[in-house]
Amino acid sequence: MALSYIDTHSHLYATDFEEDVDDVLNSCKTNGVDIILLPAIDRSSFESMTQLVENHPKQVIPMMGLHPCSVKPETYKDELAFVRDELSKGNYIAVGEIGMDLYWDKSTQEIQEEAFVKQCEWAIELDLPIAIHSRNATNEVIKLIQEVNNPKLTGVFNCFGDGILEANEIIDLGFMLGIGGVLTFKNSGLDKVISEVELEHLILETDSPYLAPSPYRGKRDESSYIPLIAEKLADVKRVSVTEVAEITTRNAKELFRI
Repeated sequence: MALSYIDTHSHLYATDFEEDVDDVLNSCKTNGVDIILLPAIDRSSFESMTQLVENHPKQVIPMMGLHPCSVKPETYKDELAFVRDELSKGNYIAVGEIGMDLYWDKSTQEIQEEAFVKQCEWAIELDLPIAIHSRNATNEVIKLIQEVNNPKLTGVFNCFGDGILEANEIIDLGFMLGIGGVLTFKNSGLDKVISEVELEHLILETDSPYLAPSPYRGKRDESSYIPLIAEKLADVKRVSVTEVAEITTRNAKELFRI
């Protein structure tokens, strides 16, 4: 039986794919990646994301949210209003990509927190999961979720790369860990962390075009590389690739109600 995967986080609408997106999607089919979830960034990429969904409705499913790196003092309120208006249309599988990023710009931390909490409130209201970006800010995001303190709020921490303490805190909150190409990096140390986490708490993602798994590290990432991540995860967990595919796909379907 052919294995079936879901890439739960891919920026397939990015300009990196504008010349060959159809070929990339065909490669996904060949490699068993049947569904690809598209996190939003901001209005600048909305049209390209929407067009991709219109062209490939059976393969790609969009989210809607404001990425923390797009939370700027002069525009974030208008951007949030756009997000809220789009979410009200009911066309989205999750609120995302939202969260905090204190790697690039700590000066916007306060409004990043404001934007994150507001979008969490919308997710609760609309009964949608959230997809979280938390670069150099995982503990801050965990604290905000604890302060929101609503059991209806659930989702995934994308590109998880922290330690076992953070992993356990996230799991205790009822969230999934998104596992991508970093797991395959030789010195990332993520394998040691994930070896202590049950598969029931994990979903697969690429974050393409970023963070391509070995042996493609440093090149453009693609959703069709999901099986490489699955193979590494199977090795780390000492189980079959079939078990990894079945459990992570089931986890994704349950979280996103696919």
